[in-house]
Amino acid sequence: MLKISHLSVDLAEKKLLTDLSLSIAPGTVHACMGPNGSGKSSLAYTLMGHPRYQVTAGSIVFNGTDITSLSTDKRARAGMFLSLQQPYEIPGVTLSTLLRESFHAVHGQDMVDLYIDRLAQALRLLKMDGTFLQRAVHEGFSGGEKKRCEMLQLLVLQPKLVILDEVDSGLDVDAFKLVVNALHAFRTLCPQSSVMLITHYQTMLTALVPDTVSLLRNGTLIAQGGPELGSYIQKHGYEHASY
Repeated sequence: MLKISHLSVDLAEKKLLTDLSLSIAPGTVHACMGPNGSGKSSLAYTLMGHPRYQVTAGSIVFNGTDITSLSTDKRARAGMFLSLQQPYEIPGVTLSTLLRESFHAVHGQDMVDLYIDRLAQALRLLKMDGTFLQRAVHEGFSGGEKKRCEMLQLLVLQPKLVILDEVDSGLDVDAFKLVVNALHAFRTLCPQSSVMLITHYQTMLTALVPDTVSLLRNGTLIAQGGPELGSYIQKHGYEHASY
């Protein structure tokens, strides 16, 4: 589904990623781990086409199409989705408007019944009532509410590739369970969709068992393995991980 080949990325002339290569197969969970500043979020932003992240070498191929130069909106229409660690507030735009317009942009204007069905199902799963939809996107939301909002978008849009940038960050026990349940529901609904999971914590790797774990350091891939690599990192730390 996704093939990253020898990718190098700069931001304001600072090297963020260097000669990074990895691939993600359809229907799999791929965890990316590494210390702060290792390039995990930079990779996520680059994959979604953030205009400030300049690809200086390499390529990104998604479902057989080279998307290295595509704009963010075209990547989203192709089926890519990024959940930010700190989602932006959008004053004046209700969640209802964001969901409806995003769905129509990806799936077309004539899929109203499908939109209504997906929205109702997602609201039930996330234990959210309709009044939530009338709030401005992320404005005044708690950390848990922001992540539930992201999961609501995920379940309504049902993309082909989901990039989760520390979706477990700052969640209490109940909010964590809701997010995990939403991710399991998404994987059931979309078995051929893939998840790229950026995390530091074994609890997330236990809840959403990865097929592959990649370890990044200083903007490059230094190790790759199965779920056991995540367990090894939790036991020995990043500095001693030489898997």
